[in-house]
Amino acid sequence: MRRRGVAVVVHSAASATHALGVDVGTQGTKAILYDLSSKAVAGKGSCSYGLMPQPAGRPNAAEQDPSTWLEGVRVAVKAALEEAGLEPSAIAAVGVSGQQHGMVALDAAGDVIRPAKLWCDVESAKEARELGAHFGWAMQAGFTSSKVLWMKRNEPDNWARTEHVVLPHDYINYKLTGEIATDPGDASGIGVLDLTTRSFREDLCEFVDPKFRRVLADVVDPGRGVLGTVAAEASCGWLEGLIPAGAIVSVGSGDNMMSALGAGCVDPGDLVVSLGTSGTVFGYSSTPVIDATGAVAPFCDATGGYLPLLCTMNCTKVVEEPLLWYGRDHEEMVELAADVPPGCDGVRFLPYITGERTPNWPDAAGAVVGIRPGALANPGVAYRAAMEGATYSLLAGAKRMSELGMPAPREVKAVGGGSKSPLWRQILADAFDVPVRRLRESESAALGASMQAAAAAEGVDVRAYVRANLATSQAGGCEDGEEEVHSPVPEAVEALRAGYELFVAEGRALFGGGGG
Repeated sequence: MRRRGVAVVVHSAASATHALGVDVGTQGTKAILYDLSSKAVAGKGSCSYGLMPQPAGRPNAAEQDPSTWLEGVRVAVKAALEEAGLEPSAIAAVGVSGQQHGMVALDAAGDVIRPAKLWCDVESAKEARELGAHFGWAMQAGFTSSKVLWMKRNEPDNWARTEHVVLPHDYINYKLTGEIATDPGDASGIGVLDLTTRSFREDLCEFVDPKFRRVLADVVDPGRGVLGTVAAEASCGWLEGLIPAGAIVSVGSGDNMMSALGAGCVDPGDLVVSLGTSGTVFGYSSTPVIDATGAVAPFCDATGGYLPLLCTMNCTKVVEEPLLWYGRDHEEMVELAADVPPGCDGVRFLPYITGERTPNWPDAAGAVVGIRPGALANPGVAYRAAMEGATYSLLAGAKRMSELGMPAPREVKAVGGGSKSPLWRQILADAFDVPVRRLRESESAALGASMQAAAAAEGVDVRAYVRANLATSQAGGCEDGEEEVHSPVPEAVEALRAGYELFVAEGRALFGGGGG
């Protein structure tokens, strides 16, 4: 186990023609093989999994065993190789994207001490409020430092054994290379990073615990490109030969940072909305964007710039709720929603079914409001209202970014699993009142990871690489032939504008101030 980089042995086999990107998420792991010559996606794979059962009496816990991620990487990479018709020797470089904020506690031997507490775990809400009051901004329970303080107080024996606190992408990199390191993008989700110096603040770490700074990983400049190489023991061990020893491993980052690369969000005016387990809206900035309310997270990106971002805990799972209520599938619900007007005739779905981090309402719950007699007789009303509610939460983030000086977007790029829905893309266009473009490769985090790996393999700056090659990687329209760009419809824009104002007011009335 090493904390700093060592001399890199470059994987130089003539057959190494592809970069591999893996995105280790909450619901599964995705893998993409990226052709270094054609700059196109050659193969994709995935592995689905879920959360561990909640411990008795802890309804706000959300945890996973990190071994689940290792299995996810194996299954997804094997599937991607099979789809591309490639042997593992084709992999020249690997980039890792990981769900942000997750707390992985390791002992002195580098072994996992307890299940990872994930971004959507809100057991540390009290600790987040305490840290936020001291740090001078409204911290959400998602931030890793609050989870560390929770463990220190609730599991002192585990904290006493902890010698390393790493994030999910850091953990995968460690298992690949033996290096314990992080990058500014993912590290900015811990809550103790100085955005200007891109280093951890000793005073903030000290407030959490005197040993906190020592157990955090060193921050590696993304300009370094290469973190290390795949260790022989990893290739022959847990990877089962699926990634060759000596393959380059790039620095990697959090999923939102990698999604920004895969969506081409590397210049001012670029705005991305990601519709996944969590919902995110983010844009590129050349300077730090600080929001004392905590609504817009002060993240660094994976290029040396910044990525102001709003993340909601409730997105695609909210849209799945009406499927359970009515026993229908998505295809049936889309047909039923076809005749439901924008604004759902006054029905609104406040989507906080697992509590919420933005607004900072960890104890909130979902609510359907505006119900009149027979309003929910058509299941399509609840379905569309769920999409509108999740969209309103993201729209609040875009509005807050504008208040903080971010330029108005030229268009919105939609990524993530929810972006495959033409109904949802149209709702986005009407709510944001700008054209919405669906990218060909909606799994932008895995694509971004593969492009970072490709840039590392070629020894070039990743921002320049994305600018030069993204159009090729995302070329050709959508694979299923659906319309690529959705434009706002004036009547719908007005209906959703009115619905948004009511949505904000109702959320504040039910769950407290600070929303919208």
